[in-house]
Amino acid sequence: MTQTKKTIGWTVGMVALLALPLVLQSFGNAWVRIADIALLYVLLAIGLNIVVGYAGLLDLGYVAFYAMGAYLFGLMASPHLSETFEAFRAAFPNGLHVSLWLVIPLAAALAGVLGVLLGAPTLKLRGDYLAIVTLGFGEIIRVFLNNLDSPVNITNGPKGLGGIDSIRLFSFPSLGIEGINLGRPLNLFGYQLSSVTLYYYLFLAIVLVSVLISYRLELSRIGRAWMAIREDEIAAKAMGINTRNMKLLAFGMGATFGGVAGSMFSAFQGFVSPESFSLMESVMIVAMVVLGGLGHLPGVILGAVLLAALPEVLRYVAGPLHQLTGGRLDAAILRQLLIALAMIVIMLLRPRGLWPSPEHGKSLPQKV
Repeated sequence: MTQTKKTIGWTVGMVALLALPLVLQSFGNAWVRIADIALLYVLLAIGLNIVVGYAGLLDLGYVAFYAMGAYLFGLMASPHLSETFEAFRAAFPNGLHVSLWLVIPLAAALAGVLGVLLGAPTLKLRGDYLAIVTLGFGEIIRVFLNNLDSPVNITNGPKGLGGIDSIRLFSFPSLGIEGINLGRPLNLFGYQLSSVTLYYYLFLAIVLVSVLISYRLELSRIGRAWMAIREDEIAAKAMGINTRNMKLLAFGMGATFGGVAGSMFSAFQGFVSPESFSLMESVMIVAMVVLGGLGHLPGVILGAVLLAALPEVLRYVAGPLHQLTGGRLDAAILRQLLIALAMIVIMLLRPRGLWPSPEHGKSLPQKV
């Protein structure tokens, strides 16, 4: 009976997720876009949960991997390189138009290598010191992206990269098959699916695969080793766990999710600039993990969805309040105030998160 209830629950959940954009689309594409952004943040929160939630390593520079994935796709799917470099234009006169199946592994690999490079010099740091170093790493990447427009224009500096290709699925130009262009609406059985709805289904598929990978990692020996390091690193080392390799693996694995999310963000927006990867983005992603419940996958997903959707939903609350005060309160500032108040109330009522792990902090039964 229990297994039957679980099966029914999973089936209802999947049907609801598949039907969600179709329902939201009837209210306007803006609501579907909010769902798309929420899925990207879920992917980021799942990756950061590996580093912060499983391994207990406070990383405030996670947005750097997000930025590298976004700029990798931006450079490979925009005319910027062909317009800037003569040799590149001669080799690729029409520019690079890479396939999705090449972008995802490349973005994951680049971010994973950067994650290991970040983890290597910080292995002996813990707590606040580790947070400060990773924060500096995130800011260094943003400053580099902002200034790599001279003497050689690689990132186009603060102006950002535009004209980025939308994602095409099942496209084989050599065979004359155009495939599905996610940047354009799709007519399916007389029903039109908007571009943001098509991106929703792609992001949902990537998130589901990421959830499965993260769940299997949590139950594996590697996941148990990460949790042992989180609870007591000295005891973990005494038990024979190679804490050095496990930490590097946590940084690398967590970063891969950020790289994939960045590449999807670049394709979805069609434009990337350094302003999209500020320190507040890192803080927001950490807040999603902590608010949902450290180390608990369902809680992390819940926290990411709430914090990603809440600012957009509160636009409809801040607007009327702005009008009621005669314009004395700025709507943007009021919205940030409402978000901060909501987070404070939640953390006071649920200090371990909205959906904490049932095993985290549980003491062993005492014999009488």
